Amino acid sequence: MNTIFLIALIIYIIVFLTIGILDIKKINSFADYAAAGKSQGRFAVIMTLLATVIGASTTIGITDTVYSIGFPGIWWLAFGGIGLILQAFIISKKVRSIDAITLPDMAGKIVGGGAEKLLAFIIVISWIGVIAGQLVAMNGIISFALGKNSKLIFALVSAIVIIYTLIGGQLSVIKTDRIQFVIIVLGILICCIYLYFVKGGNTSDIADGIELLNDNYKPVNLFTQFFVIGGVYFLGPDIMSRNFISKDEKTAKSSALIAGISLFVFAFIITLIGMWVRYNISAEELNGSKALMYVIGIVPKFVGILLVFGLLSAILSSTDTCIINASSIFVKDILGKDSVALVRITVGVIGVLATVFAISGNSDIISLLTNAYSIYTPGVIFPLLIAILTYGKRSISKGVWFAAVILGGLFGLLGAFLPDKLLSLGVPAKLLSYFTLIGMGVSLVISLLSIKSKQDDGSN
Repeated sequence: MNTIFLIALIIYIIVFLTIGILDIKKINSFADYAAAGKSQGRFAVIMTLLATVIGASTTIGITDTVYSIGFPGIWWLAFGGIGLILQAFIISKKVRSIDAITLPDMAGKIVGGGAEKLLAFIIVISWIGVIAGQLVAMNGIISFALGKNSKLIFALVSAIVIIYTLIGGQLSVIKTDRIQFVIIVLGILICCIYLYFVKGGNTSDIADGIELLNDNYKPVNLFTQFFVIGGVYFLGPDIMSRNFISKDEKTAKSSALIAGISLFVFAFIITLIGMWVRYNISAEELNGSKALMYVIGIVPKFVGILLVFGLLSAILSSTDTCIINASSIFVKDILGKDSVALVRITVGVIGVLATVFAISGNSDIISLLTNAYSIYTPGVIFPLLIAILTYGKRSISKGVWFAAVILGGLFGLLGAFLPDKLLSLGVPAKLLSYFTLIGMGVSLVISLLSIKSKQDDGSN
């Protein structure tokens, strides 16, 4: 696979780099660069939305989870689909009507300037971890395809991703997302069909193993992931960036709805692959390998190569979106500048930081992403949702609202990154697993208290 993979990889990155170069002349404003001119139609938005949400956690991570706990591993993506559908019916049209470019920009418009900077800091810091998590997965795929760990090739691929994102902005990201999404779907679908209808094996027990809850995944896990994972799909910065690029409110709503329904289909297919490995490959045979990576080695070479590029596309389509969004947020909402040049510089800086972190780190993908979400979700989801729903009807007390964000985020931060310290201070271990939910509850209660009795003149 080595030679064929390298040739295909060179063609792959040349195509994307060319797209970035061709889009340079189309960028005439900050909105063009950061939000693709806010003029994208339904098809483009659906494709880029799905390509964005299907990444390392929803391919490699999901199959590993399914192998470990069984069919309930589907819930990660299922809650993603639920989050998108709820977004479509509850907030999509209203968010698009606010006419923001970034999520913190929207917070600034509906709560105030301080809210913009507060959310921007939380998002930028958290999303560097998300980007690094995707790059860790990309490094694993490249190493697998090459048969060795090549930091040079990994760094070169990372550099190309950074460069085409840097020069073409959201316009390039949206176009590359279309190509990447097609490759993702083809790779995963053909792999699933081959395993079940050509490779065969023990498939009868798989049907008996289809269950939504089991001893490995209990109602408390269901409840926790609904808020922690579903919350990010409902009101996450990358997801909402696809709302901001939509040409109008109707497009934003229908795109989120269709993407949410489509995500259920993808969730079922990727879960079936994990289930096949669970019922046909022993732990000894797997020998510590990632479930989906093991599959690449047992399917025909052309299917394996397609699957490799499907996984690579899944990761890169999420990575470039994260980089451009985090960079746009840093420049617009923290620095207060509408400068394309500054965003390009920031793309380079964030991309390099995440690459260095990925090369030096060895964290589990799901854990890394969940930890990042565990800060964002309790600190931002409910306060921002309350502000959106009350916008134009009631005023928000900024001081109380800020307290909701800070205290909620603090619970997530402590639970995700300082559990050992909390244990040493006497906090029960069982309570630690609920810190994110506690943070969400705290932020919800306080953000509700921030609602004033009536709309005032905006001087609050």
